[in-house]
Parts: sequence; structure tokens; C-alpha cells
Amino acid sequence: MSDRQTKTDVILIGAGIMSATLGSLLKELVPDWNITVIERLAKAGEESSNEWNNAGTGHASLCELNYTTQKPDGSIDISKAIKTNEEYQVSKQFWSYLVNTNLIRNPRDFIMPLPHMSLVQGEQSVAFLKKRFEALSSNPLFRGMEFSDDPAKLMEWIPLIMKERKLNEPIAATKIESGTDVNFGALTRMLFDHLKCKKVDMKFKHNVDNIKRAGDGSWELKVRNVDSGAVERKTAKFVFIGGGGGSLHLLQKSGIPEGKGIGGFPVSGIFMVCQKPDIVAQHHAKVYGKAPVGAPPMSVPHLDTRFIDKKKSLFFGPFAGFSPKFLKTGSMFDLITSVKPNNLGTMLAAGVKNVALTKYLIKEVMLSKEQRMEALREFVPNAKSEDWDLVVAGQRVQVIKNTAAGKGTLQFGTEVISAADGSIAALLGASPGASTAVSVMLELIQKCFPQHLKAWEPKLKEMIPSYGAPLMKNPALIDEIHTSTARALGLQHELHLVK
Repeated sequence: MSDRQTKTDVILIGAGIMSATLGSLLKELVPDWNITVIERLAKAGEESSNEWNNAGTGHASLCELNYTTQKPDGSIDISKAIKTNEEYQVSKQFWSYLVNTNLIRNPRDFIMPLPHMSLVQGEQSVAFLKKRFEALSSNPLFRGMEFSDDPAKLMEWIPLIMKERKLNEPIAATKIESGTDVNFGALTRMLFDHLKCKKVDMKFKHNVDNIKRAGDGSWELKVRNVDSGAVERKTAKFVFIGGGGGSLHLLQKSGIPEGKGIGGFPVSGIFMVCQKPDIVAQHHAKVYGKAPVGAPPMSVPHLDTRFIDKKKSLFFGPFAGFSPKFLKTGSMFDLITSVKPNNLGTMLAAGVKNVALTKYLIKEVMLSKEQRMEALREFVPNAKSEDWDLVVAGQRVQVIKNTAAGKGTLQFGTEVISAADGSIAALLGASPGASTAVSVMLELIQKCFPQHLKAWEPKLKEMIPSYGAPLMKNPALIDEIHTSTARALGLQHELHLVK
């Protein structure tokens, strides 16, 4: 068994969309830096970024009702919707730059135009949706959104959902044409293919067993070849832990104070998938409903058109579930080994606070296929069991931490934890992660490389024209970006939204 040592400038742990994005940004900013990627699986984009392990929604708050909340006075708070939309626009700008400079090709292999819709039933929900529509549609980021509570119009929009539906209560939907379906697995693989051409060292089937601070302030990683068992020591000035659910254990091994007191709560997901061409042809949209009471935000039911390997299919779900694994290919001991003396109190407090959520997840795990079909029939009344298959989606690990809201608060979202000196950072959390990957990695760059920002700013603005300028304060820039990204990414449906 060999034990040799190599040095590099940057190590990216995990070959998912986050590492692919950070590696691509850094290679444009500082082409001469040496970058090594370490991935324990055989290929890139096989865990959370894989197209079968997520919903493929380009999360821009066009259809997700949980990004807009009703305040006590009845008005709608759209601040989170604006933030998420702006972050997705940043991702599209960077992807457009990569296409325009021929660093990646064939954008239709990873992004497709697709209407985004919200659908609700019941008087109260319809009233909420109308208020939400009024609050969003006057905003330039959500230009082109339509509302209808007319069943005849809805039959035009979503025939598969409306066919044979009993209309015994009000029903309404919003629709916006500028939505997208994104194959994050394909995008991840394209980005890593580009990085390989830039001489990035890709270490597949290698696992990071340990990580510790070296005497000179750099980081030393113990890396094991999964097949041979051979061990290497790799050192780097900067390490990014982007291993999805596996990031928490490595953050804990790093020993940085910023990682103490943080726990993780794993949630699994299951989708129903239909690939029958005659059924698939009847639906062309991502249609999001409202989450059941007590359900986590990632369990909002939705019926999605998906484009995978140039083939159209329908996904419905996700049904939440519980597994102690932190990764789909992880260990049944992941949860228990993540409990440490410094986060035990946080985890126990979270357990007390989330009894209802735990019960909900256990109930979801116990559902039979026929019970899942009943949930699907609330969307597609005439759905037949033989036309739909179950697909297990990826694992998500929600962050548990002590916040102003109290001890052991379960966080829904994506979070970067970095050392005070910026030498190491970890990405934790879940949705809308992949859609906002570029914004999240820009935040990481600002935190970890502040000394370089001034020199990097011209290149950052070339790659992302809105860099440093919130879009909401510049409607003309919104139009400019909608036009340029639509042309670069082949999203011509967005051009009509520009004034």
C-alpha cells in the first residue's frame, strides 16, 4: 500500500454541480491554479446532481408557492421569490458565457424551455394564488405571468390534469412561459469535460478519509483509492467540501470552529415516473401545488415534464421518506456517526421540535404504491397504476443549527460554512441548491478570496454582467439579460417578455 504526498492549489471534494461550478469559475479567474477533484464514485454527477435524483426545476420562484408567504395583514411577501429568481438569472448568465465562449456546447442538452405553473383548489387557496399573482406579475422579473380560474382555460393549459376532474370547489392556476427544465446531471458532466480539457486532475473512485490542518496553514487530506486501498496524502491551500450529504462528516473532521454545533437531518424522496408517449404528450409544464400540512418544503407535490437523454417523460412527487443515509450511496450509520458532543444538544432540540415532521416522514415511508397513486390522482384523475413506476430520488440533508429562532432549528435551503481565514469551505443543505449554484459559489469566492476580488472583478463582470448590481434596481438590465441569455441558451420563448 503506497502513501505518497502531492501538493495542489485547490481541492474540490465531490464531482457534483457545486464543484463543477466553482472549478469552472476559478479556471476562468486564475487559469494557472492547479485544481484537483476527488470523487468516490466512478463518474461525475452521480449523486444529488444526477438528473434522476432531483426535479430538474430551474428554481426561479415562478411556480413554487413556498417562496411566497402570506403576512398577517393578508399581503404577500415576495422577497424570497425575488432573491431566488435573481440567483437563477445569475446561473443563466454564467452558462451563457460558457456557451458564447465555446467552453461548453449544445445548451439544449441541459436546458429546455418549459412553462412553470402553480395549481390550487379551494376558495382560500384560490384567493391566495390571485394575491400572489398580483404581487408577482407587476414585477419585471415575473413579467408574462397569467392567472386563470376558468376551467375551460385550464383545460387548454393542462389537459391531463383537467380531464375527468370533478369540479366541486374553485380551482385556479398561474402560468408563465419563461420557465425551464434543467438536466443538472448533463450540465455537471459538460462542465467537468471542459475542466478536464483545462488540465484539472480528476480523481474518480477516490474517497477522502480524513482532513486536517497542516503546520503551514494548508490542508492535508488522506485520500484512499476505493478499488486498491492505496492511500495518498494531498495538500492544498484551499479546500471546498462539496460532497452533498457527505459534506457534514468532512466538515466535522476539519475541526474548524465554524462547523461546531451543526447537525444534519436526512430526507429521502421518491418520484412516480411515466414514460408512456401517449400520456406524456398530454402534459407540457411543471405544475406545482401546495404542500400538505406538516410536510417539509421539499415535499411540495408537482407534476413535471422532464427531458432526459432527449426523451420526454413525466415525474410526479416527491414523496418524502426517511433513511439514516446522508447519500443515496451512503451508509446506514451516517446519521448516528454525525452526532458529536458539540452538536448533541442541537440534534436533541431538533428532535423535540420536529416530532410532527418525523411522524409525517414515517407515514410517507409506509405508503404503498396504490396510496401514492391516490396522491397522484389528485393531480391526474384518470392515472392508472400500470403506467407509472417508482424511482428513488437522491438524499437531502437539511442543516440543523442554533439560530435566533431557537436551539435546534431545521434550516431549509443551501448554506456555505467557511473558516475565518477562508482556507476551507463546505456546502450544506438542499433545494434550491443546483439552480442557484453560481450565486452560491460567488458568495463562497467573496468569503474565501477577498484579497483577489478587486483584481477578479472585471472578469466576473464579463462572465456575469449583473455581478454586484441587484437586478431589481435595474429593469433595463433585466431586459438585457433576458435577451442575451435567451439567445445563448436557445430559450427563444423568453424574448417576447422583453419590452
